[in-house]
Amino acid sequence: MQLLLVEDDTLLGDGLRAALDRAGFGVTWVRDGKSALNIIGSGDFATMVLDIGLPAMSGMDVLSAVRASGNDLPILVLTARDSTRDKVMVFERGADDYVLKTVDMEELVARLRALIRRSGRANGVLKAGELTLDLTTHTAIKDGKPIALSAREAVVLRALLERAGRIITRGQLAEVLYGWGKSVESNAIEVHIHNLRNKLGSETVKTVRGIGYTIPKPSQ
Repeated sequence: MQLLLVEDDTLLGDGLRAALDRAGFGVTWVRDGKSALNIIGSGDFATMVLDIGLPAMSGMDVLSAVRASGNDLPILVLTARDSTRDKVMVFERGADDYVLKTVDMEELVARLRALIRRSGRANGVLKAGELTLDLTTHTAIKDGKPIALSAREAVVLRALLERAGRIITRGQLAEVLYGWGKSVESNAIEVHIHNLRNKLGSETVKTVRGIGYTIPKPSQ
């Protein structure tokens, strides 16, 4: 499972990367918030470990930007701050868990694995009903049949599956595909949605008129 580590302290980062690697994670380590935002959409990450006290762009701002883009990647905040107010702010910004930097490594790994299980990203697969997406091969499986996808089709499908049962706006899809602040051709998103429907079935991706798109989440 791939993990994004965002930590500017070299000594702590080295230790975390080594320990998480031993625990079976493939660790990508960046040292500032802007680098984290640049890479988050290009990697098949199952979770993120995020420091709050980062240079240039704080971990709080990273949290806000990730959630504003519609990305619900499980995020565990690792910080030296332990006041109640800090904890409240972290969760208000969209973190899924919060631990102090003094945490035992065994507990940290257990918390990360629990986050991944709850998110449905275990084993690098996203699933909604009879539709699954392998995050490693970018191959979809619908009703037991494998379906090849282009790189951008896979990104769009991943974004929809990560938010199954919820609406993702056209703007959020554009950010996931092309990055923040970049111009997008007027029909680019519609083309990718059209292609996915041709490959997966016309009813797979629903249009919510005037808002965006959704893949319904089957009732349990």
